[in-house]
Amino acid sequence: MELYEAIEKRRTVRDFIDNPIDMEIITRILSAGLKAPTNNHLREWEFVVVNDKKERLKVLNLEDMTSYEECEKMLDSFGMTDSDQRGMYHIAMPKQFSMLYNCGCLILPFFKLREPLLQPTCLSSLNEFASIWCCIENILLAAVSEDILGVTRIPMSEELEHIKKIIGYPDNYTMPCYIALGYPKKDAKIPVQKVIDVKNKIHINKW
Repeated sequence: MELYEAIEKRRTVRDFIDNPIDMEIITRILSAGLKAPTNNHLREWEFVVVNDKKERLKVLNLEDMTSYEECEKMLDSFGMTDSDQRGMYHIAMPKQFSMLYNCGCLILPFFKLREPLLQPTCLSSLNEFASIWCCIENILLAAVSEDILGVTRIPMSEELEHIKKIIGYPDNYTMPCYIALGYPKKDAKIPVQKVIDVKNKIHINKW
């Protein structure tokens, strides 16, 4: 698959058929992740693959938000007025647990911390955080080339505390997100993609 085609086809999906992903494919996808640029050249990233459903239940300490009214109230509190944006959240919120539990492969990526992530002393203190997201995007694009789509979810602090107890990752590492990969259902709900003309985003020499 050509790079631009992969970028075009990479979409967030939360509805997966119940098919596991071969570990050889996962290894290939994660290898592509390791090709991403890194701040210190060491690629201090680790991946925990949780494919056993019983183990996933232990790891996933969250629930789906099934109430439409509760979701609407939350979006109002966020000050969201864009209808496409609200529509995306209405697709996403009812599947926060199910998308991670039902996916073909659940990956927990970790990166090594230089200093506390939420207490950076300067912008460059976030280099490790920026680098792991380059890795994650490589993973998502490589997955598309295998006809696999996925979704990420950033964990709440209580989720991280729970995962640390279950997984036992080192104190000097942290997890930026869950990565759920899988073969999408034919009727998977896809959020409306905002159409944005890149020419309106480019500034030459000055803003």
